[in-house]
Amino acid sequence: MNIKYIYLFVLILGFFACDEDDNILPEEVILPELTAGSADFSNYVALGASFTSGFTDGGLFIASQENSFPNILSKEFSKVGGGAFTQPLMSDNTGGILVAGSVVSGYRLTFNSDIPGPQSLDAFLTELGAPVPSITTEAGISIGSDFNNFGIPGAKSWHLITPGYASLNPYYARIASAPTATVLADAIAQNPTFFTLSEVGGNDVLGYATSGGDGSNPITDSATFNDALDALITGLTSGGAKGVVTNVPYITDLPHFTTVPHNPIPLDAATAEFLNSAAAYGAYNAGIQGAFAFLVANTPLTQELADIEIAKRTITFEASENNAVVILDESLTDLTGLNEDLVSMRQATAEDLFVLPSSAFIGTEGALGVNGVAVPLADKWVLTPEEQEEIKEATDSYNTAIAAIANTNDAIALVDLNAILSEAASTGIDFDGFNLNADLVTGGAIGLDGIHLTARGYALMANKFLEAIDAAFGSNFIESGNIAKANDYLTNYSPTLQ
Repeated sequence: MNIKYIYLFVLILGFFACDEDDNILPEEVILPELTAGSADFSNYVALGASFTSGFTDGGLFIASQENSFPNILSKEFSKVGGGAFTQPLMSDNTGGILVAGSVVSGYRLTFNSDIPGPQSLDAFLTELGAPVPSITTEAGISIGSDFNNFGIPGAKSWHLITPGYASLNPYYARIASAPTATVLADAIAQNPTFFTLSEVGGNDVLGYATSGGDGSNPITDSATFNDALDALITGLTSGGAKGVVTNVPYITDLPHFTTVPHNPIPLDAATAEFLNSAAAYGAYNAGIQGAFAFLVANTPLTQELADIEIAKRTITFEASENNAVVILDESLTDLTGLNEDLVSMRQATAEDLFVLPSSAFIGTEGALGVNGVAVPLADKWVLTPEEQEEIKEATDSYNTAIAAIANTNDAIALVDLNAILSEAASTGIDFDGFNLNADLVTGGAIGLDGIHLTARGYALMANKFLEAIDAAFGSNFIESGNIAKANDYLTNYSPTLQ
């Protein structure tokens, strides 16, 4: 007992013996006054595609537009001379849009832990027995063209300079100044003093990727992209405006392409044995081996090369929860002269990427059997390594052109969107204590469609723009604390938004 009180006495003595300075609270940090530097934010105009518009969760709606990164930027610009920032708001929060009364883009996605995976809003509410709001935004009704946000979902680089693009894009049809107008000309007509040009080039590769590289939506060639980029920069700076451009991310890092595994097929022993038997893939494997044996015996084909080709095409299953799906791969060299579908069949590997909608198709029963097992998955469901390389080569080419413009034009700052999203996909990014990563649903950075950002993701993006603006034009948004805060922006929109 005496020892206990001695320790207590020593502790009290130590407390009162502390230097007085140790008990003084730190002074409040005084941030510098916000300055605009050499930039004029009085009339800010944003030009781009879906990221610029605020598209998220598979749709465009009022709440998402209000949380678009340009709108977030405009709030900071308003503190240093920025004027009003108007957006072509949709008519509701359904995420859909009509053309002549018919749905051309359906309800946005939502999520509830009781239902596996993202689900369209209308299906979600129906299953809950809740009323489903009507889609009321009509593309055919003009709402004028005097806006500050010209983010057009789905637009490729060359679409932004193509006369009459309104006839092809329902989002632009609402705000085009004339049937033959261009998005660029309508943006320039607002007389911007400052602009952002974001994710130009993203859709030039994204359409190819989301269609599995099946050829229905080809990649824009570099020459066409470069011409469009030059026209966009020349037009936007023609009145003396300064601005910020982004490069193009490696879209295959996005959860739309990384969420579905290559080996999601569960099989019991009896089913695996049947699939490996002569009645199923056993006969196919034997035919491949026989064909290559003939080629080795009668052509210059070596046994070493034949073994490599046979291994690529051999299909086997086992009693496991993780059997690889069967796909058609047109990149497989046809050395046999056999039926094209036969020689292009193989099982997927970890290097293959599956588009997010394939999760609802793999394992379903078709007319000829189970899709991904008895029936190979068509090209539209998967990006093979060869197709991924095509996307990367195009992206690198676009980004080289974008960097060249930013490096040679003092009126242009660059945001490395590619590096930002790559970091989110690898380690995640700290944002006010939140780790934003690229995991679907739970990551916080990417919305439920696996491609577009969440509101919090767009807020982070806006801050990256402010960093680039500070560095290029001498403003001090970051240092003065005039930035978006993570807690002000959610990662999930309620299904009951009105």
